[in-house]
Amino acid sequence: MSARPESQRDPSSGRDEAAVRRYVEDLALTLTQLGLQRMAARVFAALTVIDSGRMTAAELAETLSVSPAAISGAVRYLEQVGLVAKEREPGERRDHFRIYDDFWFASYLKRDRMIRMWRDATFQGVAAVGADTPAGRRLADMADFLDFMVKELPGLFDRWQRERDEHSRGAENG
Repeated sequence: MSARPESQRDPSSGRDEAAVRRYVEDLALTLTQLGLQRMAARVFAALTVIDSGRMTAAELAETLSVSPAAISGAVRYLEQVGLVAKEREPGERRDHFRIYDDFWFASYLKRDRMIRMWRDATFQGVAAVGADTPAGRRLADMADFLDFMVKELPGLFDRWQRERDEHSRGAENG
């Protein structure tokens, strides 16, 4: 892939804004294919490419050429699933939406709680239908898998944090 001519780059940021817009739409399409709502995927993608990682609803609407109402529903959904946070600066009336710098880590920490809830509900299902029934065995397999995940996720989180810390130290020293 060849580099784009400098004339297509924003002189203040050094970014090729047309390429960034294409990337936002490509990432949004990928996230939609993975199950995220379309507008939520576009909002999330837009927040990932902005250097500050935060924008107001009006900025998001302008960036994505959509109505503020479309942004409202999308950010509400993204907040609910733990991919964005809503913030308000002291003295300001507008909310800012931001992604976490470590949003995957934060998102999976939230998923850990959800997996525990799902596991517990599945154990209740085994008790309700009977462990020796076909449905009970199917639910028991599901519960065993979810229990395995509950036990293994903290170790994965710890390993990720150590790797991230090592990478950060290497970048500071390099």
